[in-house]
Amino acid sequence: MATNNETIYIPLEDVESEHCALIVEKGLAQVKGIETYQVELNNRRAAITVNDNEVVGEAVKAIKDLGYGVPTVKQSYPVLGMTCASCAGSAESMVKYAPGVVNAEVNYGTGNLTVEFLPNMTNSEQIRKAVQDGGYDLLLEDENKQQETLEAIHAEKFRKLKNKTIWAVILSLPVVIIGMFFMDMPYGNEIMWAFSTPVVLWLGKDFFINAWKQAKHRSANMDTLVALSTGIAYIFSVFNMLFMDFWHQRGLHAHVYFEAAAVIIAFILLGKLLEEKAKGNTSSAIKKLMGLQPKTVIVIEADGTERQKAIEDVNAGDIILVKPGEKIAVDGMVVSGNSYVDESMLSGEPIPVLKKENEKVFAGTINQKGSFQFKAVKVGKETMLAHIIKMVQDAQGSKAPVQKLVDKIAGIFVPVVISIAILTFILWYFLGGDNGVVQGLLAAVTVLVIACPCALGLATPTAIMVGVGKGAENGILIKDAESLELAKKINAIVLDKTGTITEGRPQVTGIQWLNNDDTTKDVLLSIEKQSEHPLAEAVVKHLEGVSATALSNFDSITGKGAKADYNNDTYYVGNKKLLAENNITIADQLQQQADEWGTQSKTVIWFANSKQALSVVAIADKIKETSVAAIKEMQEMGIDLYMLTGDNEATAKAIALQTGIKHYKAEVLPQHKADFVKELQAQGKMVAMVGDGINDSTALATADVSIAMGKGSDIAMDVAKMTIISSDLTKIPQSIRLSKQTVATIKQNLFWAFIYNLIGIPIAAGILYPINGFLLNPMIAGAAMALSSVSVVSNSLRLKWKK
Repeated sequence: MATNNETIYIPLEDVESEHCALIVEKGLAQVKGIETYQVELNNRRAAITVNDNEVVGEAVKAIKDLGYGVPTVKQSYPVLGMTCASCAGSAESMVKYAPGVVNAEVNYGTGNLTVEFLPNMTNSEQIRKAVQDGGYDLLLEDENKQQETLEAIHAEKFRKLKNKTIWAVILSLPVVIIGMFFMDMPYGNEIMWAFSTPVVLWLGKDFFINAWKQAKHRSANMDTLVALSTGIAYIFSVFNMLFMDFWHQRGLHAHVYFEAAAVIIAFILLGKLLEEKAKGNTSSAIKKLMGLQPKTVIVIEADGTERQKAIEDVNAGDIILVKPGEKIAVDGMVVSGNSYVDESMLSGEPIPVLKKENEKVFAGTINQKGSFQFKAVKVGKETMLAHIIKMVQDAQGSKAPVQKLVDKIAGIFVPVVISIAILTFILWYFLGGDNGVVQGLLAAVTVLVIACPCALGLATPTAIMVGVGKGAENGILIKDAESLELAKKINAIVLDKTGTITEGRPQVTGIQWLNNDDTTKDVLLSIEKQSEHPLAEAVVKHLEGVSATALSNFDSITGKGAKADYNNDTYYVGNKKLLAENNITIADQLQQQADEWGTQSKTVIWFANSKQALSVVAIADKIKETSVAAIKEMQEMGIDLYMLTGDNEATAKAIALQTGIKHYKAEVLPQHKADFVKELQAQGKMVAMVGDGINDSTALATADVSIAMGKGSDIAMDVAKMTIISSDLTKIPQSIRLSKQTVATIKQNLFWAFIYNLIGIPIAAGILYPINGFLLNPMIAGAAMALSSVSVVSNSLRLKWKK
């Protein structure tokens, strides 16, 4: 049973603009039992949390009552194991409470369960499990995967729309030809009536049905404008055709406008068709990502036999065989064999990566020439690919700050347009002379037709959708629309050193003992084995073969090192500060060696007992090959760069020199990173923080835009608004450029959408008539309206091909 912390996603159809989204949200607000609701326009879904799953059916009904579609799947299955009528009742209630089920009925007479469900939330298998929980079973046929079911529903909708459009164009053509060139032919009006009636009343019936549903809820949308305009033109024409004398007695000619009504519907259907096609392209990034996972895998059984398994049946711990050229199905760890794997679809990096024993492999990546076996670690929704798909979907569904203004305008758009149309008719009626009524009606119809809330509603979301998708294709994961909008304003970037500028895999490059006495090696190893510091791992690796010893009173000292007791003495491992605080002396020979290593940008750590330093260790972390070029590029973009590190001054200075960073801070404790970000913000800078570790998470949360390295810790990735999957710094200038391009596209879209309506509506109302006698034809207005939405979506799609 769904509880109030379960989010239900209801897929939506015909919700084409922010205005429609607001109408749906208002409708959901009135459904009792819905705790929270939000319409994600780009993902074409409503996200609701409910306190009882039976509320889902109410929510779907409310959305359908408003005239919008919810693609649900209705299936019938034979129920096994029922013995009486009460069994039917209990089986029915088990299914009704399953998440994603809209409605369920069990007929005891036929022994069948008829169930309506949301294909993105549940499937036959899950419904079967719900029935099994009640002690019954379902007989299932081979059932299509949920995503494919939704795809099929959309494909069917597109096919119907295409057929409608073709018929509307075919039937409208003779009406236009007669209306334009053969007005006076015998029975011309009747022929036009015969051809336009099926266009208006059959092919355009959805506009009227949806407008009526809106009206019942005291609401109005795009369908209201189309239904009003074409309905008025059609009824007016029928009246003029049947009652010509009404006008003749008043000395006026009775015109018919069947061609306007038919052509407006044909153009708007054509516009919707082109828009659907274009919008399908905006979500191609998600489709590509979803297509990366294979449907079946070869699992090696315990006895060594190979067995083909469906991807849904793979469990963590299964050993999977990957042959050359195959896609890797789930996340795991290589157990035997090796090969190069193409990870470009996740990281955007074109160079294949060598995978050997104990190395991680990820779902969706492609094996090259070798074959290997790996152990499944994360399956289903746990895989990196599944996380990426969810992140991209959530980001595409989020709203950019600029959207708030557009929402307000979209919310009042249709009522304002209807008011303008009425005002237009009144003005023409009183000021238009003999033909005032006819021209007033036509002008009002034209106003209703040319106004387009869709262009406004599509301006921001389509650009965000393409921008987020393009980022994902290039290995830049963007968590929400706000960070994509903010990234263009970044003028200061704070970089963590380890794992961000450098590889993050420190290695011991040298170790010097006092008087060459290394008898306490085992103590050094034992302390470092207990330490959580990344540098400790390098020392442990270097001292392989040395056996550890038992210590007491181990204590980790944040930002300084660690200490422990052994044989009635205290031993310390850490930086020079730790030694100074405990009054430990350092021999000249060790100090000289430490200074020399310091100038070579190596990190120096000390090992000492309670009296004197026993050894000094040099650890180096290689600078990533791409870091220098990336830093230069960011500086050329006019961005101030700051490097923060917990390392000593000498190491920090050497790294800064090698990479060309002008501002750096050494020996910075984790909690002070966030303080430094605040300092920069206080100077009025838009700050981005780039980090990879748990110790960066506070600073990441404080920054205006937070960027995590994909090879870093999960906490950093959870906190950050952007993730660079490949951990390559060159992706940061790329993401800033992407932000600039996306925001520019949003501004262009909004400009055209506003300008279009600001210019189109007054011209449609007849503002030019007193000046030059120009009146806009309603048919032309229909074409212009259809094109406005298409041009906005097409402009967003241009983002795809920008570098």
